[in-house]
Amino acid sequence: MKKVFHVVVLSLSLLVSSEGFGQESVSKDVDFPLKESLYKKYKKQIQAYDKKEFEALFFEFFQKQNDKCLLLNKEEYYTYTIKIAAYSERLGLLYKDQKEESQRTKQEWFDKKYSDYLVFKKQ
Repeated sequence: MKKVFHVVVLSLSLLVSSEGFGQESVSKDVDFPLKESLYKKYKKQIQAYDKKEFEALFFEFFQKQNDKCLLLNKEEYYTYTIKIAAYSERLGLLYKDQKEESQRTKQEWFDKKYSDYLVFKKQ
């Protein structure tokens, strides 16, 4: 009886642990919900941008990021990075041969962290 109990417990623990391994990894980024909501909010707007509008957005972001007298709040910072990520995705849709590169670029912009920006501003 004791052996049966151990077998059942062992089987259940293996079942539970294997189900946990099969799940997609959940993002450890605490700002992910904010980024995701901004992405959903701006995706269509940004994908309608032409090159000139995007360049203006990009230039504005870098001006504000490098301005020693200005500190973007978290939502402002992520609004810029997520808009740039969405535009990168757009390029992959337009140019099929650059799809992988555009997805990589999108992910790089999506992965930017506000905490890193704050460290940069302190330098």
